[in-house]
Amino acid sequence: MKELIEYIVKLLVDSPDEVQVTEYEGRTIVYELSVAEADIGKVIGRQGRTVHAIRTVLTAAAARQNKRAALEIIE
Repeated sequence: MKELIEYIVKLLVDSPDEVQVTEYEGRTIVYELSVAEADIGKVIGRQGRTVHAIRTVLTAAAARQNKRAALEIIE
C-alpha cells in the first residue's frame, strides 16, 4: 500500500522526487506522507477533497487485506 500512495501522490505533485512515505505498523498501519512545501496544497486539494479521496482508496485497499490504515500529511 505504501507503493500505491507514492504512485498516486507522485502523479499529483511538481516535485515527485521529494515524495516520501513512511510506514508505522501497529493495530492500525499509519502512513506519513512528506512532500515539498510547494506541493502540499496540491495533495490536500480544495477543502481537502484530494487527500480525502486518497484516504478512501487507502482504506479500501487495506480492507481488502483485512487491515486498517491511516494517512497523515507531515508539513
